[in-house]
Amino acid sequence: MRTRSNGSGSASLVASLVAGIGASVCCVGPLVLLTAGVGGAWIANLTALEPFRPLFVGAALVFLGLSFRRLYLFPPACEPGTPCADPKRLRRQRAVFWIVTLPLLALLAFPWYAPLFY
Repeated sequence: MRTRSNGSGSASLVASLVAGIGASVCCVGPLVLLTAGVGGAWIANLTALEPFRPLFVGAALVFLGLSFRRLYLFPPACEPGTPCADPKRLRRQRAVFWIVTLPLLALLAFPWYAPLFY
């Protein structure tokens, strides 16, 4: 049987969230600023990150895949009586995974539905 470390595994969720935000900053950033009433020609400079978008998208998907793998395919094997053996903890981690994943996928898909807002 495989044994794993007792770490929380939230690092891959945080990394995927940061990568997703980085991937969508070129598209969501100007929309948020325009919605807030901030305007100007300098907003066009936010598109300078567009060439890096595929890297951020790839990183976000890799980290989401690692989180899914850890939570669903290979859950940690823990000794009875340790905190990671609690089934409530695994349910909470899975809930947080989906709470992070759904908005992240919406951010990654934003360039496809952005024309509806502009």
